[in-house]
Amino acid sequence: MACMNMHYTTLVFSLLLLLLAACQTNPAAGDGTGIVPATATVADANPPADGFDAAGSDERAIAIADSVVKYHGGRRAYDDARFFTWNFFGVRTLTWDKEEQRVRIEVPEKDIVYLLDYSNDDLTGAVRKEGEEMTNPDSLSLYLQSANSMFINDSYWLVQPFKLKDSGVTLKYVGEETDPLKNRPSEVLELTFRDVGDTPGNRYRLFVDRDSYRINTWQFFRDAADAEPSMETPYDGYREYDGIMLSGDRGGRFQLGDIAVTNKMDESVFTEF
Repeated sequence: MACMNMHYTTLVFSLLLLLLAACQTNPAAGDGTGIVPATATVADANPPADGFDAAGSDERAIAIADSVVKYHGGRRAYDDARFFTWNFFGVRTLTWDKEEQRVRIEVPEKDIVYLLDYSNDDLTGAVRKEGEEMTNPDSLSLYLQSANSMFINDSYWLVQPFKLKDSGVTLKYVGEETDPLKNRPSEVLELTFRDVGDTPGNRYRLFVDRDSYRINTWQFFRDAADAEPSMETPYDGYREYDGIMLSGDRGGRFQLGDIAVTNKMDESVFTEF
């Protein structure tokens, strides 16, 4: 009987040692933060774009950004999603072929359709205005650049959670604060930009929910040096679209409607008016 007790005690002790060793090899698993290390698993990996300012970014901010991507569906789901369609503020409808880098923009009020192609080094495309296709090279170039600015802006509103480690972005960790609109405990990230986009002098602050790691509120600073934001809106109306979570309700008139994500679409959408 004593021998059996000794063997039982030894077995229990061995199991405890194994459990302790397992915990020590994965210290983040029990830290209670919910933050996902960037190299946690292949599925969780969220590699930065070329030109992301890793050296100038905070390690904690990068870890939180990776958690944001994970809890919005994951980088793999986003990379696999090909076609995005949405209406921007009731003004225009965009259809984006992320894989082939093509965009269709329709502006009904102005009777204009833009077909953009980013697959080459230079932006190319076609424009139809009031039923007539533009043929003058100078006019066409101006309209394509205008449409390019629309796409940069409108797509950022839609998929910003997946663009935290884009080229030219620097991420800083501001600290823990209460969300000003949701009254939720949050991790606050700050994004600044260098030599990218139409307005590289902008700054954003994102209030990331401590429990869900969804963005609840964002603040936009027209100039990075501004003390007060030019705009502050919620991230409401989250829904799942083909495996990724997107917010369509940004408060008041700031609505992203008719959102759809699919992997099938007729080729003519990007080639014909």
